[in-house]
Amino acid sequence: MMILIVGSLGAELFLARFSLLVTLAALVILFLGWSYMRVCSFPWAFLMLMIPIPSIVFNQVTFPLQLLASKVGALVLPWLGVPVLRQGNVIQLPAMALEVAEACSGIRSLLSLVTLAIIYGYMLERRIIVRVVLALASIPIAVAANSSRIIGTGLLVQYWDPDKAEGFFHMFSGWLIFVVSLTLLFLVHKTIDCVWKQKRTSA
Repeated sequence: MMILIVGSLGAELFLARFSLLVTLAALVILFLGWSYMRVCSFPWAFLMLMIPIPSIVFNQVTFPLQLLASKVGALVLPWLGVPVLRQGNVIQLPAMALEVAEACSGIRSLLSLVTLAIIYGYMLERRIIVRVVLALASIPIAVAANSSRIIGTGLLVQYWDPDKAEGFFHMFSGWLIFVVSLTLLFLVHKTIDCVWKQKRTSA
């Protein structure tokens, strides 16, 4: 209750929402005991991912991701024959300026992929270390996937039609890149399995 009051008075929705999880944990412990709470610890902790991260943290993470995606795009596109000039998070192409906006930072796809990686590891993997590796691997995968989306958009603008960089193709590329990210996560898991089996066989 105190967390809810403090969060509400401070206009910090993260604390107010987190108070619900604290209340749920307290009720489970009160009526069912600590042993039952230990069994429910993962589902309870997983519910934290449903709470949007605080705005101060969101803003601190989003802008560096925007700069990273724009830097990677400006680095790779010249290798593919596209001259660029980067100014901050804006990539100037011959046909138009490509702005890596907050929505294109990849923070939402990053959070979604990390969440799915945690579910995937918990449901399909018993080894704790492998679960952790899968969750951590989802971060560079999501960052690389978002950068490749920026590169693909630049190629689309340069070699096809600048108007295609917006609308349906822009939205569809987001879905496509996310599916590719899930595939890469699956391949990482299979690679770990193969390496693990080889080590056990050689031992």
